[in-house]
Amino acid sequence: MRVLLSCPPMIGQVASFRPLFEAKNIELVVPDFVQTLKEEELVLLLPQFDGWIIGDDPANARVLTAGRAGRLRACVKWGIGVDNVDFAACKELGIPVSNTPYMFGNEVADLAVGYVLALARHTFAIHEGVRQGRWPKPAGISLQGKTVGVVGFGDIGRHVAKRLLAFDMHVQAYDPYTKFKADFPAVEFLDFPEKLAQADFLVVTCALTPQTHHLLNANTLALAKPGVRVVNVSRGGVIDEAALVAGLASGHVHSAALDVFEAEPLPADSPLRAFEQCVFGTHNGSNTVEAVHRASLKAIELLFGFLGVA
Repeated sequence: MRVLLSCPPMIGQVASFRPLFEAKNIELVVPDFVQTLKEEELVLLLPQFDGWIIGDDPANARVLTAGRAGRLRACVKWGIGVDNVDFAACKELGIPVSNTPYMFGNEVADLAVGYVLALARHTFAIHEGVRQGRWPKPAGISLQGKTVGVVGFGDIGRHVAKRLLAFDMHVQAYDPYTKFKADFPAVEFLDFPEKLAQADFLVVTCALTPQTHHLLNANTLALAKPGVRVVNVSRGGVIDEAALVAGLASGHVHSAALDVFEAEPLPADSPLRAFEQCVFGTHNGSNTVEAVHRASLKAIELLFGFLGVA
């Protein structure tokens, strides 16, 4: 059997996982790519494999149909986000599929809080100024007493809230489907965009779905408090980047820390690059040694089960 691996964080530790595949007489193949494989590449590649551990690649109906017409028997989406995987097509084609949920709540929350601190205290701008031989001292804002709107209160959102409550911040949460409301009596649960104008920070942690696509747009950002600071550690498509750019240009949005973008890697001509008050990541929120190892073992366990070699 052959398995295609196209998840960059797992590839970074692939040497430690190869023995698990070798023990099952499975060839693990890692193609040469940067962030994701393109649709045309997958249409040609996938039929040659029995299993696929998916990163952020376009696992759409066309790609999956091509794979099923060949050898493809099972898939696992590494990580928690599933917006790039057509689960309905998998079901129709008889391809068992799963993600690896509840793997990264703490890790992504750590990064989100780091971004909140960075926007509050200008740490990246200070760092860059010192590197350039200057000694900048911009005035930040205190977190105590500030309000943060957490958009999405799943595994990541609840861990973000736990950390920000420890900073004596007031947390407003937006998630009609959350299972964690009873665990957080100090959190104010609201219907989006209720009381958006009260939030000094907006931290986006929700899944990308048809309902959340461009949830933060020109209309909803206009409802936000002037000078709001925006953090996104979920998916780029939750924010309408054109609207965010307009908000940054007008000053209505003070700054943004974005680990994810609508197009990744961030295009060289993206207008977001013009704003020095913004902090950028590389869709890397879950990428710690421990979390990658944990999620990768889960992905392997699930795939081996689907392939009948567990």
